Amino acid sequence: MNPVNLAEKLKDFSDHWSPKHIGDLDGYHVKLAKIEGDFVWHAHEEEDEFFLVVNGRFRMDYRDKQVWIEEGDMVVVPKGVEHKPFAPEECSILLIEKATTDHTGGVDDPRRVENPERI
Repeated sequence: MNPVNLAEKLKDFSDHWSPKHIGDLDGYHVKLAKIEGDFVWHAHEEEDEFFLVVNGRFRMDYRDKQVWIEEGDMVVVPKGVEHKPFAPEECSILLIEKATTDHTGGVDDPRRVENPERI
């Protein structure tokens, strides 16, 4: 029930595409991540995925369009929608997703994190 300072938590890590668990919400995990470059095409068949840009900007690629998500913007990717985040420069994001969500949607990728570190 104590406040979490996002800027302070973001100072605790530097790795990209490795979400860090910072809180729990009714069976959901609240996570922070730093992203840069391309991720993998993936979808979450059973879960929606919430993204909020804390610092920077990134582009969410969908099979039929690309959308820029700017600092302070949020986007929800509905379950089953194939997507691929891309950040030309480092971007910090806050994610809210079910605790069971695999952040690569089951795609085998060396950046896949099965149990996000709690910071």
